[in-house]
Amino acid sequence: MTAYFPAARLRRAAFIGALCAGLTVTVTGCGGSEDPDKGTNGVGKLPADQIEAKAKAAATAASSVHLSGSVVTGGKTFTLDMRLKGDGGSGEVKSQQDTFQVLRIGEQLYLKANAAFWGKSDSAGKLGDKFVKVPQSDPTYKQFRGFTDMHVLLDGLLGLDGKLTKAPYGKVGHGRVVPVLAAGGKGGRLSVSLEGTPYPLLMERAGGAGRVELAEWGQGFQLSAPAQDQTVDYGSQLPTTKDASGATPAPGKSSGQGSDPTGG
Repeated sequence: MTAYFPAARLRRAAFIGALCAGLTVTVTGCGGSEDPDKGTNGVGKLPADQIEAKAKAAATAASSVHLSGSVVTGGKTFTLDMRLKGDGGSGEVKSQQDTFQVLRIGEQLYLKANAAFWGKSDSAGKLGDKFVKVPQSDPTYKQFRGFTDMHVLLDGLLGLDGKLTKAPYGKVGHGRVVPVLAAGGKGGRLSVSLEGTPYPLLMERAGGAGRVELAEWGQGFQLSAPAQDQTVDYGSQLPTTKDASGATPAPGKSSGQGSDPTGG
């Protein structure tokens, strides 16, 4: 016996099928819900404090990272583009007044800035746009070394302040993330990778004190000393910079915009 389907019923079935196929969000009646954790590392299922802990543990265990973005520290805004690993780092630090190239290999720190940064000393012209070896006894060494110390910098940046909660899954670049919010976002927002190792991929600091992306985790790179004709060894004490009291500090834990979390 041949079944009979009214034309209206067939049209309705076709419409519902097309609607379900075209929707990007799961709708009741369209064949059930898709598991949002399918294909992830599963970290999104954990409580917010455990997600934060796993992200920090992954960062601590990593051999290298590429860090870029801006931070507010000591009342000043700095733009960073640094590649860091356990025995040093290199990259660029910008403030409103200056641009610095910073390089550290082991304990040897090099700093490259324009002549104006070095003040009005007789040697300033010789130091401008050269990689200057910074002696460890000079205050400048401590101020700038922090920008090249992977674990010190990460410890200062990845701080959340307040009760932790999870936000809906999102993306940083092409990677899926689970955001962890402190105090509803007022105490910072940390976006943790849902793919592979649960590395932190984006840190938005409390009080608008900066936004930093973290990428290329564990990707090796070489650190090489600058060419000899591009290097100046000034000795045990550098000339006074134009802002010696300004303490260009590496970012510490954020406690709100305009604060000096380093205590400087």
